[in-house]
Amino acid sequence: MKAMQYTLDQLNRISTDAFVAALSGVFEHSPWVAEVAAAQRPYESIDALHKTMSNAVEAAGEAKQLALINAHPELAGKAAVRGELTAESTREQSGAGLDQCTQEEFDKLLRLNAAYREKFGFPFIFAVRGYDRHGIIASFESRVNNRRADELRASLDQIYRIARFRLDDLISA
Repeated sequence: MKAMQYTLDQLNRISTDAFVAALSGVFEHSPWVAEVAAAQRPYESIDALHKTMSNAVEAAGEAKQLALINAHPELAGKAAVRGELTAESTREQSGAGLDQCTQEEFDKLLRLNAAYREKFGFPFIFAVRGYDRHGIIASFESRVNNRRADELRASLDQIYRIARFRLDDLISA
């Protein structure tokens, strides 16, 4: 099921509540980002909207950033198995073939998810669009060896990529 599309002009003109509702899925389970962006309308471009939303996260401080990171599901994790992902995450993970993992790949992802969360205290975040499950697993294996500060930065950067993909899907020219 495809998400409803809006034009940028429509988003600039709708009520704050409607704007927040329309963009609430752009940053996973974090409608506060859309609330900040609503107050800074109108937007001339998707780039400007994305920058405002990303800047809101940057300015929010580490506690709110960690809450945002922790709002994301693990890749091919328990929430995916139970069918508890947001519509956006379900589309993204299945589009990358994570719903077609072999048992060996699935077991590897479970081990990587556990090791990553134990080391860093938050889930591995990766903008999966444009990758297949093999590339995702390779990136996962590489990043699990990083330092926490580097992974915090990488996670936010990946969230901004995910948000841009979601905005591009949501807003028509």
